[in-house]
Amino acid sequence: MDAFNSLLDGFGTALTPINLLWAVIGVLLGTAIGVLPGIGPAMAVALLLPVTYGLDPTGAFIMFAGIYYGAMFGGSTTSILLNTPGESAAVVAAMEGNPMAKSGRGAQALAAAAVGHFAGGLIGTLLLVALAPTVAKLAVDIGAPDYFAIMVLAFIAVTSVLGSSRIRGLASLLIGLTLGLVGLDQMTGQQRLTFGSLQLADGIDVVIVAVGLFAIGEALWVAAHLRRRPPEPIPVGLPWLGRDDVKRTWKSWLRGPFIGFPFGAIPAGGAEIPTFLSYVTEKRLSKHKDEWGKGAIEGVAGPESAASASAAGTLVSMLTLGLPTTAVAAVMLAAFQQYGIQPGPLLFEREPDLVWGLIASLFVGMVLLLALNLPLAPVWAKLLRIPRPYLYAGIMFFAAVGAYAVGGEVIDLVILLIIGLIGFGMRRYGLPVLPAVIGVILGPNAEQQLRRALQISDGSVTGLVNTPFAVTVYAVIVLLLAWPLLRKAVTRSRAAA
Repeated sequence: MDAFNSLLDGFGTALTPINLLWAVIGVLLGTAIGVLPGIGPAMAVALLLPVTYGLDPTGAFIMFAGIYYGAMFGGSTTSILLNTPGESAAVVAAMEGNPMAKSGRGAQALAAAAVGHFAGGLIGTLLLVALAPTVAKLAVDIGAPDYFAIMVLAFIAVTSVLGSSRIRGLASLLIGLTLGLVGLDQMTGQQRLTFGSLQLADGIDVVIVAVGLFAIGEALWVAAHLRRRPPEPIPVGLPWLGRDDVKRTWKSWLRGPFIGFPFGAIPAGGAEIPTFLSYVTEKRLSKHKDEWGKGAIEGVAGPESAASASAAGTLVSMLTLGLPTTAVAAVMLAAFQQYGIQPGPLLFEREPDLVWGLIASLFVGMVLLLALNLPLAPVWAKLLRIPRPYLYAGIMFFAAVGAYAVGGEVIDLVILLIIGLIGFGMRRYGLPVLPAVIGVILGPNAEQQLRRALQISDGSVTGLVNTPFAVTVYAVIVLLLAWPLLRKAVTRSRAAA
């Protein structure tokens, strides 16, 4: 009860006029930034750090939190409507959201995403209040073998549920893992696949890969088919969720936070893993399997709810341990240090007004974002009425601006075009795009955790399975791989009987 009493005091801080103004500014900036591919919340918070020197710390962090959540809302907008993720957490939303938009249900997809973000943020923040010390303790106990097992689970799952075959899913994953190898070896400093280019020594940013595969690849694919099929106007659709939509999504909204929150609290890839695992879970549990890949609304609702809850989980490790698990958390940690504040177990005692005001502002930000995004869903959906040549020309322009903004190097534009051509080829041969993006995001982390685990065990492979958590995850992997074979065997035995 002490935590919830402190939360009530936090609302007293968050609802003061000046802090409420910072919350509004944060969610508006975050939504606008999320819509632009390649900018992202981390860059936005970093750019605003110098501006906030003269601000009260509580107001500054309330604004930063609004930007973080707002960018997730905004990122799903372009991901759904234009197949152009504004940031990496919105990649999964494109899988079902964009087909929904193309079939005239863009407004419903945006509404499902908005309510999903609200539900995920609300439940995630409640879990942050109630479980922060416990989750932080668990996060400390998880080691390199456990992280590697989680990532292997993500790789196996991504190749088994996406695309027309596992072979194509695996091929896409290998493309992503190869792109993830580009740059310097994190442990030895050895150059890999840089072809002697110093600009490639830092690797390829995941935003460039996501924008290239999704946005540029889609634009090239559409351009290649425009002359064969004249473009048809895409209807906007009704600006609300029908009873059937709510019936199909409410369970997804509630499941997402319990997948997203734990992953946000541990350094295992930010919101990318939980959004994908939520997608896999919803696909497994869905009663409308024929709609997946064509616009299943559960595939938008669940992952977006998980993404928002993951943001709340990120704050657990940052506030209680001073451990940043995402780029945004790392920048916010720098902001804490800028004000001479050290996050950790004593932060709740030394700066209670700041911490609980920040947590209370998350609830305020959720309400503001829902009120802002639900009415705007049909307005955003009208983007689809723009003639396709102009629409995709605009996407190419903003994708190029976003890619250039990542590093400020011309070579980033060349890399963007090359990856876009790879995305075009993947569409041509039926390879799913998401496994490649997952491979780029998790590949370097998986390699690092694998090598750490082997170093700890002096090279023994048993070091990968020496914890109960890792053994449990590998058991799930074996079940995932064996399930299609078992299902076929059961079907054959029933048919024979």
